[in-house]
Amino acid sequence: MLTVRAILFWLVMFAATLIIAPLVVLSFPLPFHLRYATARNWARLNLWALRVICHIDYEVRGREHIPDQASIIFCKHQSTWETMALQAIFPPQVWVMKRELLRIPFFGWALAMLEPIAIDRSAGRQAVNQLVDQGKQRLAHGRWVVVFPEGTRVAPGSRGRYKIGGAVLAEQSGALVVPVAHNAGVYWPRHSFIKHPGTIQLVIGPPIDTQGKRAADILQQAEEWIESTVTQLGPAKPSA
Repeated sequence: MLTVRAILFWLVMFAATLIIAPLVVLSFPLPFHLRYATARNWARLNLWALRVICHIDYEVRGREHIPDQASIIFCKHQSTWETMALQAIFPPQVWVMKRELLRIPFFGWALAMLEPIAIDRSAGRQAVNQLVDQGKQRLAHGRWVVVFPEGTRVAPGSRGRYKIGGAVLAEQSGALVVPVAHNAGVYWPRHSFIKHPGTIQLVIGPPIDTQGKRAADILQQAEEWIESTVTQLGPAKPSA
């Protein structure tokens, strides 16, 4: 049944992409908030399909920690799930992502309408400068900025190297950093077709005040909170 459920989910996700992505592309003359509202329906539809078809739901703790002003989200990266869930949980946002994603037909074209910070990860300091310059612009326009500090998905129980770019943006912009931990990789593992029923736990931490702090200290504080919280969530066992 897990295989059947996974096939049905991917069919829904593929159909949703074929329908919603062109609508987002066609919305290019509209203001950002309308383009974003159209795209957000894709995430919400997929989260609904996960719950109904794959029996994967989620619980959020710490919503009271979401600030009123645009901030920077530092999120653990274990799965594809969090790229959808963050859209449903937080205010309108832009993502720091590898620029290759923009080349994917329909999906990537729609992403381009959402003002992402698309970087060349091999560009080193130039990529950091781009993240800072564009990130400050997005924050000034009221967009939240989503950063996956590890840069790529890691398996539950593993830790990737936390990269400094998002913390440099936080240092130079003075924006709050909101750390996010979860255990989505237990239920929707990276590189896995099969999805396991259960309830994902996502925890939003107290915002980190970045005023007067160095990027290295900001990154360390966020990493320590995220990793300790992920450990507390534990390797929850999916339902049968």
